[in-house]
Amino acid sequence: MVKRIKLRTLFIGGCITLFFLVLVGRVFWLQILDGEYWQNKAASQWAHSATIKAVRGEIEDRNGNVLASDVPAYTVVVNPEVIAEQGIGQEVIDGLHNLLGKPVDELKPLIEAKDNKTGKYLKNREIRNEGWKIDKALKDKVVAFYEELGKKHDIRETGVGYVTEQKRYYPKGTLAAHILGFTDRDGKAIMGLEKYFDKQLKGTDGKLHYQSDGKGVKLPNSKDTYQPVVNGSNIKLTIDSTIQYYIQEAMQKAYDKYKPKSISVIAADPNTMEILGLANMPTFNPNEYWDTNQNAAGFYNHAIKSRYEPGSTFKIVTLAGVVQEKLFNPDDKFQSGQIYIKGYSRPLHDINRVGWGKISFLEGVKRSSNVAFVKLGYEMLGQERLLKYINEFGFNEKTGIDLPGETIGIVNPDPNKSVENATLAYGHGKVLVTPIQQLTAVSAIANGGKLMVPHVVKEITDPNTGKKTITQPEVVRQVISKESARETGGYLEQVVADQVKGTGRHAYIEGYRVAGKTGTAIKVNGTDYDRNKVLSSFIGYAPVNNPKIAVIVIIDEPQGENGGNGGGAVAAPVFQEIVSQALPYMGVPKVSTNSADSTSKTVKSTTAALRSTPDLTGKTVQAARQLLIDQGFDFEAVGQGTNVVSQYPEKGTLLAVGQRIYLLSQQGDKPVIPDLRGQSLRDALEVLSLLKVGISVDGEGYVSGQTEGTKNGKTQVTLSLKPMNEHGENIPAPADEEEPPVK
Repeated sequence: MVKRIKLRTLFIGGCITLFFLVLVGRVFWLQILDGEYWQNKAASQWAHSATIKAVRGEIEDRNGNVLASDVPAYTVVVNPEVIAEQGIGQEVIDGLHNLLGKPVDELKPLIEAKDNKTGKYLKNREIRNEGWKIDKALKDKVVAFYEELGKKHDIRETGVGYVTEQKRYYPKGTLAAHILGFTDRDGKAIMGLEKYFDKQLKGTDGKLHYQSDGKGVKLPNSKDTYQPVVNGSNIKLTIDSTIQYYIQEAMQKAYDKYKPKSISVIAADPNTMEILGLANMPTFNPNEYWDTNQNAAGFYNHAIKSRYEPGSTFKIVTLAGVVQEKLFNPDDKFQSGQIYIKGYSRPLHDINRVGWGKISFLEGVKRSSNVAFVKLGYEMLGQERLLKYINEFGFNEKTGIDLPGETIGIVNPDPNKSVENATLAYGHGKVLVTPIQQLTAVSAIANGGKLMVPHVVKEITDPNTGKKTITQPEVVRQVISKESARETGGYLEQVVADQVKGTGRHAYIEGYRVAGKTGTAIKVNGTDYDRNKVLSSFIGYAPVNNPKIAVIVIIDEPQGENGGNGGGAVAAPVFQEIVSQALPYMGVPKVSTNSADSTSKTVKSTTAALRSTPDLTGKTVQAARQLLIDQGFDFEAVGQGTNVVSQYPEKGTLLAVGQRIYLLSQQGDKPVIPDLRGQSLRDALEVLSLLKVGISVDGEGYVSGQTEGTKNGKTQVTLSLKPMNEHGENIPAPADEEEPPVK
């Protein structure tokens, strides 16, 4: 008995000892041999991390109006397990279908979703994309729906809810969409400034690492690491929301009327090259970017990416070059209509193939005569100097605007092909430019000859440090002298001010001096030009004496009754509508000319269309001509003398829009008869009376033609009169402004 007790005790003791040895061995194994592994395992369970989301920076216009910012967003979620338990699946499907617009056949799999392995209902599913990051108004409707559902079935859990997130919001919709771009629902920057400045805007998320027990309570000896959040920088643009609105409103009217492939408009302050507005049509709403196919035209920023054959707006470069080289004499005459180029069998034409007779170069500028610019750019400047000025004005380089995707222009005429260099002078042939290049070039005329870098970002502010980075105006180079720029602007002003001959007359703004140039480029279809496809454009600035805004308007393939009438009829009115609203908004007063001392003064005017004629009698013809150019008057010098002996109208006369001043100098044996076409009979008779010639009249209306003869040894002038047509011309309105070269 005692022996059995001892054996049992020994056995039990041995088992306990063996168990203890196994336990000690296991502990040794875990703590010593596998200690590092389990230490790391435990640490990973204690360790927790939290991400502190950075706030994406705001984008605002120059006046502080918010154009892009982060706002709360809400994503609808469903719990298939709860919905199945409550037996309300079909009600949930129907309700969310009605609220979110998501198809029933897409909602059903989400609400009835099961685990493929276990066959059990899942617990959480997001309703994408219709219920993803919705606004508060729609979220409130979803809340009202599931609360009503809960009351109906007397249940607390319906299996429908939402989670709060953040999304990018553009409060002004389509306004400046091509500048801003957008971010997708995942927060990824896709285009525009959002993409170009994504690194600065998105900032850096903060992170917090700490240790806690199984219940989530932070351990007393927790080893914390903290990386502070760096919020994104805020960007203030040069864009003015009001001017941007004027632009898009005027564009929409033209888009609806002409139904073109596209319209692009850019407005800038020519003195700083701050972009005041930029838009394209078709366009898109960045809040609903998914409604537009990303390959569609609505996303394409033609203003900086598209290359065009510019047509007559490019003549500004030629004009500036000949003025700078002192080769331009506005009173010199040439034969309009057509011109032959050595080595090319066919003539180059004006739009009016028969021409306007022998006219002055100033009239050639007003009428946008191709022949005039071939003589100026190809014959006077020569192809080397013409190309030099084209390069100086930046047409073979990018402007450097702070937007993604800018395209470079291409100007590459064959130096051995005379016709390619001749047509280059009037913007046809081997020349492709972008709208932003053209606006930058004409702004150099407006600001005194300085080519500058355009920009849309005014300043960037780091909210973490308060540091501001301000974009300073940047001059690339001085292209022409200040004096040459002023003189060129004076000629461009007459393109608009002359309401009879000026192709830009539809850009005239009562009370403001406007300089500009029209363009109508007939587009290439394959290897030949298609006269049914034109690119209509207008580029200009105002006021001429103190420019505040420069604008380019490009309308690609306008359709309809007047779509083929060219840049003067199609694009210039868009310019006029934009600038006539922008200048008063910018605080620029209307002006009239007070000529008591033969100087120009800026005053507030109630009759801005009427300007008083300055006193020019006794001045040299050169001084009088320069004074009239500076003040934007249309004029013509008559005679061979060096001094003005008389003028018409006389000093102090109030001139209506388009009325011309005639400067009469010393006459020779045979008086020089000015071109009187387009003038009223009264004005024509006054001028001819001063010249002391015989006069006869045939017809009624305005002067449409004139012939000279002699009667009894005295010069006799016969005036043919016709009423003006609806375009303000005494000849049929042409379909296009200029004839392209034949390839």
